[in-house]
Order: sequence, then C-alpha cells, then structure tokens
Amino acid sequence: MTFVVTENCIKCKYMDCVEVCPVDCFHEGPNFLVIDPDECIDCTLCEPECPAEAIHSEEEVPKGQEHFLKLNAELAKNWPVITERKTPPADAKDWDGKPDKLKLLQR
Repeated sequence: MTFVVTENCIKCKYMDCVEVCPVDCFHEGPNFLVIDPDECIDCTLCEPECPAEAIHSEEEVPKGQEHFLKLNAELAKNWPVITERKTPPADAKDWDGKPDKLKLLQR
C-alpha cells in the first residue's frame, strides 16, 4: 500500500509532510506535491502532518479522486525529490478546501 497526494494540495502545497518522510518519496512540482509509490513504505507519518488533509492511503482516497494514484506515479518520475520543507505559497490558505483545482495543476 502507498499514500497519495490528492487535489486539495494543488495551490496549497504545504510541505509539513516532506520533513517527516523517512524515505524521501515526495516530489515537488510548480504548485503540487506528489508521492512516489515505488518509494513510499506506508509508514503513515505524512498523513497527519498535512494541514490541508490532502494525503490519504491508497485504500482511503476520497471518492472521485482515484485518478490521483496514477497522477502521483506519473509526476513523480518527472519532478525532483524534495527533502526539506519550504514556505507554502502566500495564498495557500485561500486555496485550501476549494473544489475543482485539477485544472489549475501546473506540470
């Protein structure tokens, strides 16, 4: 089993999860983070650290967001690993909880 970053991370991109990951499985894109499913060891440490509640186990991905499993795997191959927390975007709180953000994902 692996964990997956879902839609609410888009444009929020809080990075509290990054520093607790013991295997450095997070990858950073312009306005989204993803988890490499081949590296994730299912330790569960990242899930409670996400203030946007955007990280879920693959078995508990919210209905309608199952496509994020494939998206995380795809983007992790192209985006660089991130191991240190950075400052989230200044408007992250404004985007937290907004629906339909997939169209805003920058690759």
